[in-house]
Amino acid sequence: MWVDCKKICLKSSLLLFLLCATNCGKERIQRNPYLSTVNFQIEINTNLPQYDGLRFAGGALRLPQGGLKGVIVFNVNGSQYLAWEASCPNHIPKSCSRLELKGVIGQCSCEDYRYSLATGQLINNDTGLSTPYPLLNYRIEHYGNTLRISN
Repeated sequence: MWVDCKKICLKSSLLLFLLCATNCGKERIQRNPYLSTVNFQIEINTNLPQYDGLRFAGGALRLPQGGLKGVIVFNVNGSQYLAWEASCPNHIPKSCSRLELKGVIGQCSCEDYRYSLATGQLINNDTGLSTPYPLLNYRIEHYGNTLRISN
């Protein structure tokens, strides 16, 4: 009986050590508390005239469908695209939080936060935010002249 108890204690201790060793060293990814997850899928044909802004490097367009406040699509280099949530990530979505496109910058009119469409990072961090959140990135796939954006 005493031997069985020792074996169980030893196995339990080993299991506890292994669990701690595998989880203690990993950094936890902090989810943005302001933006909820929305499932969607959009396909656009970049040959259509309404998407002309995406045909060149640095071109950006805001699509009203998908996401919380729409989706911003950005042409990085002529063949690579990024897709971002069009709602400012540093406060709860409200009427003024839909990002406006200013060239390669997305700007929130609530607090004048400005984000790089190439990286998603807040570029005017003189606003006093202790934990500034970057733009929320969406998955984008490029097939010929078609872009598929989803979450």
